[in-house]
Amino acid sequence: MLVSVRIKNLALVTDLTLELEPGLNVITGETGAGKSVILGALNLVLGQRADRGLIRSGEDSCTVEAVFDTTRLRAPLKAFLDESGLEPCEDHQLVVKRSFSASGTNRQFINGSPTNLTTLSTLGAWLVDMHGPHDHQSLLHPSRQLAMLDAFGALDEARERFTQLGRQLKELQQQANELVVDERTYAQQLDLLRFQVQEIAQGRLQADEELPLQEELQRVSNVSRLMELSRGAMELLSEGDSAIITQAGQLGRSLQELLRLDPSARDLQDLHAQSVALIQELSQAVSHYADRLESDPSRLSELEERLGLIQSLKRKYGGSLTEVIEFGAQAADKLQRLEGREEELIRLRSQMSQIQSRLWKAGMELSQQRAKIAPKLSKDVSRQLQELGFKQSQFDLRLRTQTEAELALAPRATGLDEIEFQFAPNPGEPSQPLRSIASSGEMARVMLAIKTVLATQDEVPVLVFDEVDANVGGETAQVVGQKMAQIARQRQVLCITHLAPVAASASTHYVVSKQIKNGRTTSEIDRLSKEDRVTEIARMLGGQSNAARKHAEELLQKPAAGL
Repeated sequence: MLVSVRIKNLALVTDLTLELEPGLNVITGETGAGKSVILGALNLVLGQRADRGLIRSGEDSCTVEAVFDTTRLRAPLKAFLDESGLEPCEDHQLVVKRSFSASGTNRQFINGSPTNLTTLSTLGAWLVDMHGPHDHQSLLHPSRQLAMLDAFGALDEARERFTQLGRQLKELQQQANELVVDERTYAQQLDLLRFQVQEIAQGRLQADEELPLQEELQRVSNVSRLMELSRGAMELLSEGDSAIITQAGQLGRSLQELLRLDPSARDLQDLHAQSVALIQELSQAVSHYADRLESDPSRLSELEERLGLIQSLKRKYGGSLTEVIEFGAQAADKLQRLEGREEELIRLRSQMSQIQSRLWKAGMELSQQRAKIAPKLSKDVSRQLQELGFKQSQFDLRLRTQTEAELALAPRATGLDEIEFQFAPNPGEPSQPLRSIASSGEMARVMLAIKTVLATQDEVPVLVFDEVDANVGGETAQVVGQKMAQIARQRQVLCITHLAPVAASASTHYVVSKQIKNGRTTSEIDRLSKEDRVTEIARMLGGQSNAARKHAEELLQKPAAGL
């Protein structure tokens, strides 16, 4: 869900923070108060194009920051963040920030890491569906329409089966394509692979050998200095007139005399004995270490040559010995396939034929299931649309299925079908693709109907509706509010509305207002208390008369309110 949005220097907003709640959140206010700024800010943070004209007059830059709670997000967010080189979420909190300046600088961040607009847009499509006069509408994309149909019919498993087969077929085709080359290219590939395989094999690499070799090289390179240090240590420990062992003997005699005079000092003598033993052990260890040191120019040359070979192979084939070894194994495998390419092509083509047959069968089964459930989805959405004021409208799903020949030429990841949601709001008019609908109010209500039907299956956690109440009144307005409250049981809903019945259906109500401070107009937003809601809804009904306030109280007491 969307936890909060902070907006700085956007249009009439100087610094505004909107903290949202689960369920149905509505935003109301006078025309021109700045309600659209909220949606504009969301569009920006979801990856829409930035318009420098939106920067507040007199300011150099604008910033929008949104915080999402991803606890219930079904999309593979963690893997996406990892693959994109972005910081993971802390406590399931995803922070998205967008800023742009009057000079044209455009910056965006996800969890504090800089990113690009493509990544931001991909993430935004998982998080929020905007429905209204804006472009961020997943319903208009055929791929999303197909996903909605599959979600409605619980066809995810059948679709995934088709996708997996398609992936296998693609991999086999890529392998076959690598083998089907002209003779000159074939000979060049063989020569290169043979050289690579031979060069890596001759290296006789071990994945963990580099660090020990580097340590030995450092030791052999500095053998003279190591000998000098070892001799110095022996001199200090046991060989000089002032050696530690000699001084320890003097100390021992003093402690022995101390013990003679005071028997309670035996612990001191014991500690001294232990210390002497440790010093003698250290002296012997240093002596043995020094005995092993010897100057060996041939070994130094050998180490330098070996490490030089390792660095050369790493520059060519990978950043580590493990990667070089893996490269060699892959090259050897590819060489083997190329050397026996005729037999390999026969094998691959046989496998491809089998997979193609299974893919066609899986695709047809999926298409048959889609064709079976499509009329039910059309019927359910049409019923919702009737309740939303489209008494004689028609909603259809048009499916076109590939032929087996088309599948062979251009396989899709999602099945054999193309889909088009079509809608005829008025009787006697032919259905048109949903993207052709001119009225944003109609589009929003169609989306509301579909979302009501798909409320339990849809994966996008935040729904935003704007102008959903355009050309709506009376009982239909009441139904719009009820539908939103129904969806809000499964998803967080944010709605900007001018209709009192819709506002009364909300669990949380905000009002946007204009204020004049220091001679400048600003937009502010406040969360309303129960009493303040009565006042605001009465305003939306036409005034603060006793009748208007009583009607507002009645609307707030209806079952949809607070869902």
